Amino acid sequence: MIEEVQGLLDQYVQWLRDKSVLRKVSDQYVQITTPYLDRHNDYTQIYVRKDNGGFVLTDGGETIQDLRGSGCDLETTKRRDLLAAALNGFGIQRDGDALQVKATTQNFPLRKHNLVQAILAVNDLFYLAVPVVASLFLEDVTSWLELHDIRFTPNVKFAGRTGYDHTFDFVVPASRRAPERLIRAVNRPSRDLAEMLAFSWVDTKEVRPTASAYYAFLNDEGRPPSVAIVDALRNYDIVPVLWSRREEVRQELAA
Repeated sequence: MIEEVQGLLDQYVQWLRDKSVLRKVSDQYVQITTPYLDRHNDYTQIYVRKDNGGFVLTDGGETIQDLRGSGCDLETTKRRDLLAAALNGFGIQRDGDALQVKATTQNFPLRKHNLVQAILAVNDLFYLAVPVVASLFLEDVTSWLELHDIRFTPNVKFAGRTGYDHTFDFVVPASRRAPERLIRAVNRPSRDLAEMLAFSWVDTKEVRPTASAYYAFLNDEGRPPSVAIVDALRNYDIVPVLWSRREEVRQELAA
């Protein structure tokens, strides 16, 4: 089992290395194009510059500017709080519109991983404009858990076997009747996000208590996720839960 999991991790790291492209864009900055697609189906890009013997990694403000340009108001109190919570979960700071983090030579891969995760999480969390969507999906999941008295701790970070940190939206603690349950709320299911969820689970499950389970709540209002995404999650022992069918897992989460 350990060899199989190690093989999956090695495949993921090799895929990430092969699909990443570097380009010098100025005297100060190098652009890293990652294999993760944003909501426009463009590759997510970050920028790196030297800083006092270390590095600064940033998205250049593109994530927030793109959301604002799409009509998503990030200046309400609730959305500012959600944005701050999402960034804090990955150790990312906001400098104006830019999402950024400082790194050393030793922790550069981890900081890069956290920044890319944060960009994807913010895009997913705020993939809405007021005329289109009335509420945030994460709020909907939170309200549903509270309504049914399902005990949970929000926004929890665990370190995986590789040393990378992975953030989960909710953790339902183990009880005498059920094991620990981890939950991610996915507003806009995509293949790349499914790959990220799979890596976070493969990397984390070996260091979590035996029989821990991982649930992905998938927002299927308006556009159901593809069968390929649902099957991919199942193949990695992630339980996909369509939001329209959430009542099917209520009892097992409340146990």
